[in-house]
Amino acid sequence: MEKMNSLINEAESLLLHTYNRYPIVFDHGDGVRLYDLNGKEYLDFVAGISVFALGYNNKEFNDALKAQIDKIIHTSNYYYNEPAIKAAKRLLKASQMDRVFFCNSGAEAVEGAIKTVLKHAFLKDGTTDHEIIAMEHSFHGRTLGALSVTGNPKYREAFEPGLARVKYAKMNDLESVKALVNDKTCAIIFETVQGEGGIYPATEEFIKGVRKLCDEKEILLVLDEIQCGMGRTGYMFAWQKYGVKPDVMTVAKALGCGVPIGAFLMTQEIADSSLVAGDHGSTYGGNPFVCAAADKVLELFEQNNIIDNVKNVGDYLYERLESVARDHSHIVAHRGVGLIQGLEFDGPVSPIINAALEHGLVLINAGSNIIRFVPPLVISKQDVDEMINILLECLD
Repeated sequence: MEKMNSLINEAESLLLHTYNRYPIVFDHGDGVRLYDLNGKEYLDFVAGISVFALGYNNKEFNDALKAQIDKIIHTSNYYYNEPAIKAAKRLLKASQMDRVFFCNSGAEAVEGAIKTVLKHAFLKDGTTDHEIIAMEHSFHGRTLGALSVTGNPKYREAFEPGLARVKYAKMNDLESVKALVNDKTCAIIFETVQGEGGIYPATEEFIKGVRKLCDEKEILLVLDEIQCGMGRTGYMFAWQKYGVKPDVMTVAKALGCGVPIGAFLMTQEIADSSLVAGDHGSTYGGNPFVCAAADKVLELFEQNNIIDNVKNVGDYLYERLESVARDHSHIVAHRGVGLIQGLEFDGPVSPIINAALEHGLVLINAGSNIIRFVPPLVISKQDVDEMINILLECLD
């Protein structure tokens, strides 16, 4: 305990205080378990915020990274590299898209998507006064462009105006979207399942309605799959459940399972009429090391039938959380799908999360009154039972 406290105090004196961290220093992980410096074991239902899809210490994943380190880590995008080509091929096949740009994070992927739709609109009419419609309560990242389409004023207020021509509609309210459309609207962007905003999946009526509206008005549809993609909903990408294909999409988090990589993807039609050489770039984006990680992740998803496990265990998690919600009057709602679910309470959830940590369970919030459940995609029903038992003890 003394070493952990010492490290925490040292971190507080060195790191910029932009996070209110929990007083734990994790040392290593294995499967769906994390271990702190004192050797205490925790069941992980956060997965690094939807990142560690394959769990910790996956030998095949680790070996792929070690092998690439011994070959070459970085060369810059002035040259081709084989891992990027292999990762692109797998990702495009899984996403049914045509072109991909690899970057370093989800926020960067959103920035690239924004530039894509703005350039596409510019090439159509030669003007730069186009508008984007985003959703209230959405979250797309912390960089200025991504922040501009994030529909939570508290994140934006100190950094306004950002992208000035962004309007905010209501998620799952098609009429609120239609009311904002005009002849300058170039894109509509939303998370297929809102994560930070409270675990709100898009309804079938809404996503199909927005797609139809975009087709009628020649507006681009951008779907953010950074948190809800990569199998988390029981589909490789959440929009595939509805058969509604976006023009542009973003992905990150579980794509690298801990290695910092993101990507924005598009159809061939948009690729042919948007960004060209010199319009966008990234020094580290798509380097051999991160793409070796993404390539292996995508291979293991298919090899280990990750999607099937998510559907199976996700349904079981839904049943167990439904039961918890029915039996506790302080829980006002249960939402989600697959292994991205949430319980909404009538008050702050931080005491519950802190109590869970004491009992060896790692949980995370989504807003002040929602507990978010986003575990590694390799969890079992037994892991769900263990989590529920600890949660009930904390609630009681």
